[in-house]
Amino acid sequence: MSARNVATGREATRSTRWILLICCLTVVFDGYDLIVYGTVVPDLLAYRPWALTPADVGHIGSIALVGMLVGALFVGTLTDIVGRRRVMIGCLVWFSIAMPLTALAPNPEIFTLLRFITGLGLGGVIPTAIALTAEYSPARRRQLNNALMFSGYSIGGMLAAVLALVLLPVGGFRIMFVIGAAPLVVVVPLAIRMLPESIAFLTAKGRHDEAAAYARRFGLTEYEPPADSRPVGAKRGLVETGKTIMGGRRLPMTLLLWVISIIGLLLVYGLNTWLPQFMRNAGYSMGSALTFLLVFNIGAVVGVIIAGALADRVGEKLVITCSFCVAAVAVLLFIVKPATAPMLLIGALAGFGSNTQTLVNAFIGGLYPPQARATALGWALGVGRIGAIVGPTYGGYILTQVNAGSLSSNWSFYAFAIPAVLAAVLTVLVPRHHSTGLHDTVTTPVAAGRTPGNP
Repeated sequence: MSARNVATGREATRSTRWILLICCLTVVFDGYDLIVYGTVVPDLLAYRPWALTPADVGHIGSIALVGMLVGALFVGTLTDIVGRRRVMIGCLVWFSIAMPLTALAPNPEIFTLLRFITGLGLGGVIPTAIALTAEYSPARRRQLNNALMFSGYSIGGMLAAVLALVLLPVGGFRIMFVIGAAPLVVVVPLAIRMLPESIAFLTAKGRHDEAAAYARRFGLTEYEPPADSRPVGAKRGLVETGKTIMGGRRLPMTLLLWVISIIGLLLVYGLNTWLPQFMRNAGYSMGSALTFLLVFNIGAVVGVIIAGALADRVGEKLVITCSFCVAAVAVLLFIVKPATAPMLLIGALAGFGSNTQTLVNAFIGGLYPPQARATALGWALGVGRIGAIVGPTYGGYILTQVNAGSLSSNWSFYAFAIPAVLAAVLTVLVPRHHSTGLHDTVTTPVAAGRTPGNP
């Protein structure tokens, strides 16, 4: 592809920023829709008509994550068949409708069902957003762009905490779910107009003119149409993708990444669900607990962005390992009950460390070719949802045991520090076999005697 046919650097950068913005906004509302549950936990426990126990609340919190598991496994694979753009927009519409319906639930059973339905859409957008961000990012900025995009999750958590401080006292827990309809107005029209399709998907389907047009628009000078212009059938594509992810030397790497993702998501969803209640049990007011949740998510945004930029320079494994260790140390420091200012700093560090899964996601994205990336991320996040599902229930169980006197109050924090240390150890063990580059199938491997979709 000649240089004159490629967008200027400034135009390409502007176009890429639109992708980052749309993916980030999507993840903002994904984060809001999940973390908002943690902000309403005290209200749900105090809502007498439903008479919920901590175990009940933990179970309901986990049900949305069961939906996310199903969504991530199914939709993550579907993106490599029907396209990432359609999946992203479809999932946005899905969970934006499900959220206000949840606000209308007349009883805990319907409320739980609607949280599961919401989770189906929430689980589908994450692997799609990560895959699109990785595909349209230069290799030198892959971790940074992913961190910027995925900071939207914690921004969503901050939004939930701020709105809860203002709205919960006057509107109760239901109003917090009504706000979840906002993407229908804020994000969906923008995505329909500006979000591109995946170049790897277009290439695999034989739509090479469209792929080349996107490559020009986004300044991907490496792109070359494949010598074999025949589209890859969906069945064959899935078989080849499965071999790419699970075959040969990648199998141990894939299994390790799945276990790390289980732990990473346990930390994210367990702490975001139960942190306000843990703080209330420690003697803090409801306002102080929600403020702490806000600081927790601010730390996640700032810390993960800095860590993402650092990972692009010093190496992903080192930064991810250190981040999990930060999570463990920070959570343990809660036990000493420091003064307010140090407590807020520790909370910010805990927010950063417990959201290390953001860095893991980009790490996974760089270990597989683009054609298999959405599926690899979908499977990793899908399996990882085991940790996300267990997290709220796990936290509820620990809190129940603490309240019953079976465990000391310190176990609220030991229970999350121990998994963080284990994740750090497992990260060190991940082998270094990976794809030949971020765009290794945008610069199609046919010249090397391979077909699109093979590692």
